[in-house]
Amino acid sequence: MVAQREPARGAPPGGESEHFVVVFPGYHRAWGHWIAHRLESHGHRTTLQRWDPDREQPLQEALGDLQLASGRVLLVISDVFLQLGPRTEADWNTVLRGYVAEHADRFAAVNLTNRELLPATAVLEPVNLWGVGEEEAERRLLNRLGLSPRRAPAAQTGYTSRYPNDPPDVWGEVPRRNGRFTGRDVILNELQERLMDAEQGAAVCALVGMAGIGKTHIAAEYAHRFGPDYDVVWWVNCDQRNTQRETFGQLAVELGLDRAGDVGERLRTVREALRKNTPSGRWLLIFDGWEDPEEAATFLPHGGSGHVLITSRNKSWRAATDIKQIAAFRRAESTGYLMRRAPHITAAQADEVAGEFQDLPLQLAQAAAWLGEEGMEVPEYLRMVRGVGLTRLESGTMPDDYPYSSLTSWSMLLNKLRKSEPRAVDLLSLCAVFAPGRIPLGLARGIPTAELPDNLRWIASDRSSWARALDSLVNYSVITRESRVQAGESEQNDSVLMHQVVHSVISELTQGRNNDAVRGTVHRLLVEADPGAPNDSRQWGRYAELLPHLLPSVAPSSKERRVQEMLLNCLRYCYNSGEFTLGAELAASIRTEWGRFLDSDAQQMLSLATLQGNVLRAAGRFREAQILDADRLERLAEVPRSEGPYEEALMEATSCLAADLRLLGQYDEALQRQERVVEVARRLYGPDEGASLLAQHNLAVGLRLLGRYEEAYDTDLDTLRAREQVLRARHPFTLGSGNSCARDLRLLGRYQEALARQELAMRLQLQVLGAQHPQTLMARHNLMLCQRRAGTPRQDIATAMALLLDQQEQVHSRGHYTTLSLMTDYGNFLREHGDLTLARELLTEAEDGFRALLGPAHPVPTAMQSNAGLVLQIEGERDGALNMFEQALAGVTSLLGPDHPVTLGCALNTSGGRHLAEALEDAHELSRDTLERSRRVLGEDHPLTLSCMVAQAIDLRSLRRRDEARAVESDALERLTRSLGAQHQQTLSARQRTRPYWDYEPYLG
Repeated sequence: MVAQREPARGAPPGGESEHFVVVFPGYHRAWGHWIAHRLESHGHRTTLQRWDPDREQPLQEALGDLQLASGRVLLVISDVFLQLGPRTEADWNTVLRGYVAEHADRFAAVNLTNRELLPATAVLEPVNLWGVGEEEAERRLLNRLGLSPRRAPAAQTGYTSRYPNDPPDVWGEVPRRNGRFTGRDVILNELQERLMDAEQGAAVCALVGMAGIGKTHIAAEYAHRFGPDYDVVWWVNCDQRNTQRETFGQLAVELGLDRAGDVGERLRTVREALRKNTPSGRWLLIFDGWEDPEEAATFLPHGGSGHVLITSRNKSWRAATDIKQIAAFRRAESTGYLMRRAPHITAAQADEVAGEFQDLPLQLAQAAAWLGEEGMEVPEYLRMVRGVGLTRLESGTMPDDYPYSSLTSWSMLLNKLRKSEPRAVDLLSLCAVFAPGRIPLGLARGIPTAELPDNLRWIASDRSSWARALDSLVNYSVITRESRVQAGESEQNDSVLMHQVVHSVISELTQGRNNDAVRGTVHRLLVEADPGAPNDSRQWGRYAELLPHLLPSVAPSSKERRVQEMLLNCLRYCYNSGEFTLGAELAASIRTEWGRFLDSDAQQMLSLATLQGNVLRAAGRFREAQILDADRLERLAEVPRSEGPYEEALMEATSCLAADLRLLGQYDEALQRQERVVEVARRLYGPDEGASLLAQHNLAVGLRLLGRYEEAYDTDLDTLRAREQVLRARHPFTLGSGNSCARDLRLLGRYQEALARQELAMRLQLQVLGAQHPQTLMARHNLMLCQRRAGTPRQDIATAMALLLDQQEQVHSRGHYTTLSLMTDYGNFLREHGDLTLARELLTEAEDGFRALLGPAHPVPTAMQSNAGLVLQIEGERDGALNMFEQALAGVTSLLGPDHPVTLGCALNTSGGRHLAEALEDAHELSRDTLERSRRVLGEDHPLTLSCMVAQAIDLRSLRRRDEARAVESDALERLTRSLGAQHQQTLSARQRTRPYWDYEPYLG
C-alpha cells in the first residue's frame, strides 16, 4: 500500500504530500533530477536513488531494498536500465511477473526509449516520455502517478532542472557521435559522478593514456551522452597551441560576450564569464589532446559550477587536476565491438583478435575494418598481422571514425624528443629490441661502461640522465614505470611497460638505430637476467619474464656461447613449467638459426635436439618428436667415436626415442631401449645421480604401459626414495615420482593406499607448482580416479571432473592427449551414473581425438571401442555393443597380447556382451579363460580378477551349474569384503549379482 503521510510543509492547500523514491541509472541522472524537481514543485517529497546494485545481489532483493523507504518507487527505465547488472531478460521477466506484480501498488515507471521493452515491464504501466516536450512530459508524469497538477506555494526558485530532451543552447566543435562506440560504461559513469559531485570550481578531470587508447572517443561520447545536463558544451582541439587559443576564444561569440580585443583578451573574457556562471552555470569544456599542464591557468576558469574534461598523454596533469588513467578495453567490450562490426566472426575468433592487439581500441577498429568492410577471415588477417606488422597495415584503409592523427602523433613526439631529450630516444631504441610488455631496462645500469655501445655508455655512468630520460617517456605515456626504484636500491631493478601497439610504432620509427651493437647489448641483458636454474620452480617467474624477449631480440642468431646456453635454459624452463607449445615454437626458431652456423653434432645442437623432442612430445606432437629423435640417433651412430659423441649423447638420444615409442604404442621396443639407457646411466653416473633416476623413472613408465604393475611400483618407489634424498622432497621430479607411485597403487587395486598418497602429493604440487601447472592437473586427474575407486561420493567427483576438464582445455587444448584422457574418464563416470547423452558425446569425441592423434592401429583408440560398447549396451543396442566389444578385444589382443590387463578388461566386457546376446557357452568360456589369466597376471585378490570371478559365477548360473556358481561367488564375495570392504560399491554390486564391467582409462605415459 501507499503509505499515508501528513501533508508536507509547502504542500498545496487541501492536498496531500506524497513521497517518491526516484530510481535511475547513471546514464539517466538528468532525467532523475528533472522528475524529482517536477514532483517537488507540486509539493511532494522525493529521494533520488541511483540504480547500481551489486552484480552478485539477486534482482528481487535489489528491488526489495528500494521499498525500505516509505512511499512509491518510480523507476526511470530504458533498455540501458534493463541491461545493468548484468541481468538477463529471464531474470527481469521472472521478478517483474512475480515480486513486482505482487507489489504493483508500490511501483511505477517512466519509459525513456523508443525501443521495445521486455513484455513483463507491462506490469509497471510505464508512461512514455520519449521525444515529447517538457509540458507534455510533466502532464504524463503526474497522470501516471495519479497526482493533481498543482503548484506548491513555496515552490523552488533559483536553480531549475534542465529538461533532458532539450539540446544544449551552445554546442561547439564536438566531434560527430561515433555510432560504433562500444563499452566504457564504467568509465563514463565514473566521470559523471566525479564531475557532478565535485565541489564548485574543482570539477576538472584529465583522461590520461597512450595514443590510440580511446581518450578522444570517450570524451566525445561523454559530451553526447550527458550533453542534456548542460547549457553550453564546447570542444577545444589542442593539437596546435594557436588553434587551441582561437577555438577557446571563439566561445565568446557563442556566449554573446564582447568580441573586441586580441585573442588573449577574448580568452580572459571567456574565462571570467565561465567563472561567474554567465550566462549559465551548466557548462562543459573539453580540451582534447592537451599536453602542456603549464598552460592550465591560461584556459581554465578559477571557479564556476561547470565541468572540464581534458584528454592527454601527459601524466603531469596530476599536479594540476584530478586524472583518470584510461586503459585498454575490457575483453567483453573488445569482442562485442568486433562481432558487431564483423558479424561473420565467432566469439572465439573475436577473442583471439582482441588478445592479439591487447584490447587496444585503435587497433581493434582497424582490425574490424579488415574483418568487416573487407570481409577478411580471421586466420588470414592474423597471419597478415603477424607476418607484416603494424607499419604496412597502416597503409591500408583506416576507419573513418578513428583518425590517422592518433598514429602520426607518435612520429611528432619522437621528433620532439630527438630535439629536447635525445637520450630518451636512445632508451627507446633499446626498448624496441625487446618485446612489448614488461622490459627489464634497468639491467643496463649494471653492465660495465666499456661493454656498452658508444651511444649508450651514458646509461651506466649518468644516473641523472637515466632518471630524466625515463621520466620524459613516462610523462608522454610512451612507457609506464612498473616500480620506481627507492633510495638506496639498484637501478637494475627498474623495469618499464610498453604497450604492443606503441612498441610496433616505436620499432618502426627507430629502426635505423637498432643496429647489431644495440641488439648485442640486449642479448647481454638477457644473459644477465638468466637465473641459471631452469629446474627450480622458484625461478620460473624470472624465466617467464625473460622468454618473450628472445625472438624479438633475435637472440637465436647470436654466436656467443653464453647467449646460446641462456636459450637452452629457457627451453628447459618451458618443459619443466609446462609451457610446451611455447617451447616447441622457440625450439624451432633456435634450430633454424643455429643450423646456419653450427654442425649437427655440436654440443649445443645435441642439447637442443633433446629439449626440442621433450617439448614436442609434451605438446602432443609425437610423430614430429620421433622423426627428430630417430634422425639424431642415426646421425650419432654414424659418427666415429673419436670424432663425435660420447656415450652420454647416445644414451640421451636413445632415451628420447624410447619415450617417442612409448607414446606411439610400441611398448616392447620402447622398454628394451629404456633398459639399455638405465644400464648406461648407472655405469656412467652411479645409481643415485639425477640422470640415472630419470632413466629409472622412465623405465617404470614402460613397465606400467606393459601392464607389469608390481614391477612398475617397485621401480617408482625406489626412485621416489632416492629423489627424496638426492633432490629436495618438494622438487617437481620428486613430486612426479609420488604421482607415479599413487597411479601404480591404484592399478594394483590398492585404492585406499593410492588415495592417501595422491592426496599428499596433490597438496604439495599445489604449493610448489600452482593449480594450473600440467603436472598438477595430471595429479588432480589421478586423484579423482583414486577417489572414484575408493568410493568418494559421486557428486563430489562429478563437479571436480567438470571443473578439471575446463582447466585442462584452457591450459592445453581440447585435442591434447591429457584432455582426451580426462574426457574419457569423465564420460565413463557419467555413463555409470545415468547421463548417457553427455557420456556418449564425450567418449565419441575422445575416441575420435585419439584416433586422429595416434592412428587407428594404436592400443588407446582400439581399447576405447570397449567404452563405446558399454554405452550402447545400456541403451539396449546389444548387437552393436557386442560388435564393439569384439573389435576392441581382437585389436588389443593383437597389439598387446592376451595377458595384458587392458586385454583382460576388454575380455570381461566382451563376455558380458556375449551373455546378453544369449551366447552363454561362449560367454562362459571367455570369462573362465579371462579369470585364469587375470589370476596369473594380477593376482587372486586384484579387483579385476574378482570381477572376473563374479562374471564367471553369473555365467555358470545361467548354464544351471549352480553349485559351481555358488562356490565361485562365495569366494569372490569373501575376497571383495576383505580387500575392498563390505560397503564398497564393487562388493555391493557383487552381492546384488550385477554383471561387472571394466572401464578403459587411457594412459600414454
